[in-house]
Amino acid sequence: MDLRDKRIDYDRFHLTEEEAGNDPFELFKRWYTEASKEEIEANIMVVSTSVNNQPDSRIVLLKEVFEQEFVFYTNYTSHKGEQIALNPNVSLLFFWQNHQRQVRVTGTAQKVSAKQSDEYFASRPYESQIGAIASQQSSELTTRGELEALVNELLEKHRNIPVKRPNHWGGYRVAPSHFEFWQGRPSRLHDRICFTKKGDHWNRGRLHP
Repeated sequence: MDLRDKRIDYDRFHLTEEEAGNDPFELFKRWYTEASKEEIEANIMVVSTSVNNQPDSRIVLLKEVFEQEFVFYTNYTSHKGEQIALNPNVSLLFFWQNHQRQVRVTGTAQKVSAKQSDEYFASRPYESQIGAIASQQSSELTTRGELEALVNELLEKHRNIPVKRPNHWGGYRVAPSHFEFWQGRPSRLHDRICFTKKGDHWNRGRLHP
């Protein structure tokens, strides 16, 4: 594969310090609102974890920005859950192609309260609730049919009763310590505005592209 000539010049927007403001959460919310008008799933984000100096990344869905923290839900016994238990330092990555924008977030993750996980689990579609019970996420599966048979069994078992959230499933909240807002610009001279948390305040700076 030769991809050397595959390129697009980014020229839709720019990012000045005045536009960035002093609050990274306000800028994130503004960019997210704009992206959600054009992107199919603007809440897609890459969550990266690391154990023994080995990074590991996967796509999950952002479900809430609550009290200046990013919240997502998953299986606690998955690879990412096990890795977060060993090393809570994580990074989040958002990329909104139509707006030629990227947001990088680094911070620490910890579980949300059981009450918050229960409330979100109850809001999920019935089939998704069953899937959370059936899936032993990240563990080896012999065949697809094995999983489907278990799902069908659970669907029948819970057909007329509320589905209770399993203990192995719930949310994480990521408290950011650093943001980088990247706006694509022509000739690869991109705008990069970063925010680093110092105590209760955010220090803003600009990086070379």
